[in-house]
Amino acid sequence: MSVAESPVHSSSSDDFTGFLERALGSGSSHSSPDEEADYESDDGSERSTKRRKVENLGSIEETHGSTSQVFVEENSEASPKKDICTHPGSVKDLCIVCGQRVDEKSGVPLGYIHKDFWLNNDEIDRVRSTDIKKSLHLKKLYLVLDLDHTLLNSTHLNHMTAEEEYLHSQTDSLQDVSNGSLFRVDVMHMMTKLRPFVRKFLKEASEMFEMYIYTMGERAYALEMAKLLDPRKEYFGDRVISRDDGTQKHQKGLDVVLGHESAALILDDTENAWTKHKDNLILMERYHFFRSSCHQFGFHCKSLSELKSDESEPEGALATVLEVLKRIHNLFFYESKDNLIDRDVRQVLKTLRKEILKGCKIVFSRVFPSKFQAENHQLWKMAEQLGASCSSELDPFVTHVVSTDAGTEKSRWAVKEKKFLVHPQWIEASNYMWLKQAEDKFPVRQTKT
Repeated sequence: MSVAESPVHSSSSDDFTGFLERALGSGSSHSSPDEEADYESDDGSERSTKRRKVENLGSIEETHGSTSQVFVEENSEASPKKDICTHPGSVKDLCIVCGQRVDEKSGVPLGYIHKDFWLNNDEIDRVRSTDIKKSLHLKKLYLVLDLDHTLLNSTHLNHMTAEEEYLHSQTDSLQDVSNGSLFRVDVMHMMTKLRPFVRKFLKEASEMFEMYIYTMGERAYALEMAKLLDPRKEYFGDRVISRDDGTQKHQKGLDVVLGHESAALILDDTENAWTKHKDNLILMERYHFFRSSCHQFGFHCKSLSELKSDESEPEGALATVLEVLKRIHNLFFYESKDNLIDRDVRQVLKTLRKEILKGCKIVFSRVFPSKFQAENHQLWKMAEQLGASCSSELDPFVTHVVSTDAGTEKSRWAVKEKKFLVHPQWIEASNYMWLKQAEDKFPVRQTKT
């Protein structure tokens, strides 16, 4: 990395951003630690600078991913007052630009870039502003991907049932994972199954998005899973975030993602993990391959592994959501009339979602507890997000009665008036599939008394 490329002078628009890009990319090149060069200062004068490894940090642990060294610029002359360092980032309490101790940390930890690495809030804002211009120029948005139940499913080896023992003889080699889908990861004492269609999904999504992994799993686990999904670091580079890197316990946040919220989408199976970013979220249908996964979420049935079956590739969740991502990308870049920098992918997502149940008027029957405020129920909110209107009262304009019991008064009215009577799963399936589902596939049966 030449002196001109080093993270020096936070007043420069691109230097520090370039450093972060190389840190997060699939590889980074570094010049000799003793390399010297001249550069032109802000006042036009030339000053000799010397690049050196940050030796006064002490023994720096090996960095995560490919970011193997952190450098600072050491001025051979005292800096003029106007060049006082703003300490845009620090490692182990030492400024990454000037090497001075930073007593008060403010900003965001970015431990997945380098252990003990922080950026201050002003610098993060500047980096994001610079990065989004580059991304939009390349016609790319940001995509944050969950691991478990979204891209793959894992189980501890000692949690496998007798009916799953056959899997041990069907695992793929860890020496060449690019064509495999079932792996025994002994270092983690786990068996991992990649979701069908995941490799094609990642390849095509990478052409439209700068992608991150973000998991609530431990960092060691996240890195092992990233090796299975992206062995050549083509898609994620070192953009692998774990629960150890978050700023809030039991929550995920875009604050540790170096991408602007207005251009970021999230794929995750757990809505509650993203309480501050629900407008960016595309909720995924959970992938349950192993028995332990079904049990974890209260499903008392045979798993896909026990049935020796799997999710459909062409009609599965990842194939479905890839088409949604293509539509969002196209709407954002090619069909919006706003200036590109002013566009917001959250609004595109909201508009697209409202088309799914547009024109439907829904009344619920025996779906919510009697004392529950219906408008606050998740299904009511989901239906409205999908473009339906919801009501507590029947009228001639109602198109669907959503019920768990065909024997209720409202359910009988739907049958008599030739309205659609559907199970609540009809709304959920439409939400996951991004398409209004055939009503006859979600019948309602009368509850036995």
